[in-house]
Amino acid sequence: MLTELRSNIESIVNDNKVGVDQRLQQICDLLRDKIPYYDWVGFYFRNGNKEELKLGPYAGEPTDHTIIPFGKGICGQVALSNENFVVPDVRAQDNYIACSINVKAEIVVPLFLNGENIGQIDIDSNTPDPFNKDDEEFLEFVNEQVAKIL
Repeated sequence: MLTELRSNIESIVNDNKVGVDQRLQQICDLLRDKIPYYDWVGFYFRNGNKEELKLGPYAGEPTDHTIIPFGKGICGQVALSNENFVVPDVRAQDNYIACSINVKAEIVVPLFLNGENIGQIDIDSNTPDPFNKDDEEFLEFVNEQVAKIL
């Protein structure tokens, strides 16, 4: 399924008639709608020169976590580590920010522009341990595509 979605992502990214935020929203909606275990999909971006992330377009339940300091939670850790972070069981993480009591697992993949970590894609799942290497590679692809329009 993830392989088939690559062409959809490319089509969204290449649609220059639509603004960047709208295209990011379309990507979030597509991933949430088409991948059964992607229950919340969103982009976080570095907030100017501040050591924090700011929520961008997302699909799923509303969240209070619109600003996340670097180092806090999974997203904040990825902002510092520049590495993918797969969490099979969020309850086992000390530095986890709970967005919903239903969330069981999370994957966060950094988004690079010209070699700099400028944000990330964040996926929450209500399914225990659903993410694998295919998800990581697919989300890296998504972020590579997104970087082309930022």
